[in-house]
Amino acid sequence: MKRFLLVFLACLVISTTGVGTSTASANSFDSLLSSARTYLGVPYKLGGTTRNGIDCSAYTQAVFKENGISIPRTTGQQYNTGKAVAKSNLQNGDLVFFNTMGRGVSHVGIYIGSNNFIHASTSRGVMISSINDPYYWGSRYLGARRVKDFTTQPAAPAPEVKPNKELYPTRVDIAVALTNELGLATEQSESVFKDVPNDHPEISSIAAVAEAGIFTGSNGSFMPEGNLTRAQLAKVLVESFELQGTSDSSFKDVSNDHWAKEYIEILAHNEITTGYADGNFGVDDYVTKAQFQTFLDRIK
Repeated sequence: MKRFLLVFLACLVISTTGVGTSTASANSFDSLLSSARTYLGVPYKLGGTTRNGIDCSAYTQAVFKENGISIPRTTGQQYNTGKAVAKSNLQNGDLVFFNTMGRGVSHVGIYIGSNNFIHASTSRGVMISSINDPYYWGSRYLGARRVKDFTTQPAAPAPEVKPNKELYPTRVDIAVALTNELGLATEQSESVFKDVPNDHPEISSIAAVAEAGIFTGSNGSFMPEGNLTRAQLAKVLVESFELQGTSDSSFKDVSNDHWAKEYIEILAHNEITTGYADGNFGVDDYVTKAQFQTFLDRIK
């Protein structure tokens, strides 16, 4: 009787403390997306299965496994699991497949809504792309499979996908780096941005880049914990270091009327960027810490 009571009490403690559970159902889409986004920035590695390097099908398998759903290991096997879904009927959590090698299915990702999918790309690691990307993915889309119908779960707003802070610099990180690199100084001690208090630990750097005209903010806000896209960083770097020049290099995702075309071409002229292996610059990709440091090193 005593042993039974002890077991009962132990089970009661576990059930009331929530050990081994999360705030989201293990089979809900918000839980799946939460797992998927923790890999953002993880590099691609053919045959890789860990956060040190992972390929596309290992990534989808790992994300589903973390949510209690078993799917096969390879892209081809995953393409033959679940049920086929028309592109017009895609739902969050569906597996989407692409032909990237000219001989059938060779790439897989997870559909996350608004025509976007999250996947382990060979050139940039785990990232978010559009299935209708006119420069690459749109023409390579093959189909989709549904291994789990997440619409049967209670509706919940999808969590905002934010870059991993360990991999992506914030706007304040970049402000501090540029202040140090350029030797900026200011006597300004009060914030000029409504979302930056005067006692912010990096108030001097934020004030310095604002005074130098490097960051002007948006609607009076600096958004210190926000991130910069590669296009936005191109403008920041060109204006910070007063870079000049022209280039006839052509990136597939930089149209002639793109607002950042001039800045990107100046970086290319100065051999600060060569873009990605697929011919894109990555205008809407958030810049990683490694990329930012590489740009700075090449400017020096």
